[in-house]
Amino acid sequence: MNVPHERVRAQIEAILQSWGMAPDLLATTVEAMIETDLLGVDSHGISMLMTYEKRVKDGSLNLQARPRIEKQNACTALVDGGAGLGHPVSAFAMNLAVDKAQQAGVGIVGVRNSHHFGAAGVYARIAARRGAIGMVTSATRGVTMVPTRGAAPVLGTNPLAFAAPARRHPPFVLDMATTTTAAGKVKVYDLNDRPLPAGWVLDAKGQPVTDPKQGFDIVFNRPDGGLSPLGGSAEMASAKGYGLAMMVHILGGTLVGSSFSPIRNRTQKPGDPDDIGHFFMAIDPAAFRMPGDFEDDLDDVIDVLHATPAADPAKPVLVAGEPEEAERQRRLRDGIPVPGSLDTLIRGICDRSGAAYLLGSNVSVV
Repeated sequence: MNVPHERVRAQIEAILQSWGMAPDLLATTVEAMIETDLLGVDSHGISMLMTYEKRVKDGSLNLQARPRIEKQNACTALVDGGAGLGHPVSAFAMNLAVDKAQQAGVGIVGVRNSHHFGAAGVYARIAARRGAIGMVTSATRGVTMVPTRGAAPVLGTNPLAFAAPARRHPPFVLDMATTTTAAGKVKVYDLNDRPLPAGWVLDAKGQPVTDPKQGFDIVFNRPDGGLSPLGGSAEMASAKGYGLAMMVHILGGTLVGSSFSPIRNRTQKPGDPDDIGHFFMAIDPAAFRMPGDFEDDLDDVIDVLHATPAADPAKPVLVAGEPEEAERQRRLRDGIPVPGSLDTLIRGICDRSGAAYLLGSNVSVV
């Protein structure tokens, strides 16, 4: 079913309220999650509530945590996320990075002791809306990527996002996993019972898996096999995806002093936080160009790309961020798709938490 975005927003809010999240932290989290669903990143919005519920139940997630700056100078800062959900601390960190960039030309903020933060592109877009170039990387809790030449996963999906503001065009926004697909997309295909594209998931022998149930089991439950690095295979340059994943972890994990999951798995006890790290960078174009020149030039670049002859006239050449923005407009109009299997899981969370079930209800949402 397609659910009006206001109702999806209200459902997320009701569940987070039932878990006792502070109102201001809740508002930031709901905004990030609903924006993720509107952009079509179904793996990282409302469908993450099942994972968050597990963290609430095991005591590892502090829903009252507020970002705390541990150290800073004119250009950089290190922020402690307090073992809270990653959305509030990430919005805080990116805005702090932009504040510093406006004063010093560049701002870099690292976050440690966080949890899952949703879609990296949401935070890169914060920088672009404020007129800055933004870059985001994050360590991950899951161990899902099988490195090139490997047979077992070692790294996560290790996301990377980059946004740059234009004037006439929407911002350029690249938001990507460094695996061929995100682990959450395997979850979405399983929820919709759709066959997986060959090459997304590999078994212990390195062979592609297309059955969504088997793929979900390999990615989320089994110690062998997993997601392929970006590129899919050694012959298709998966070493590039593997290398990018390491770069992302170095910035989003090692630099800020957060955990590397294969090592943390040996020591993490029940109730211990995930200690995920994030990296946020903002660059003020005015530090390099006269005000507006960067945006005008980026518009010209995008115009050239749009004018590229299309292999299929019905599918013109786009730039990163445009498919998500088009999807956002569709979903604002037509609603957010919620498969029946996900609806059942959300109903279960509502039953356990005491939150009102709103996705399919007739209760008006203000």
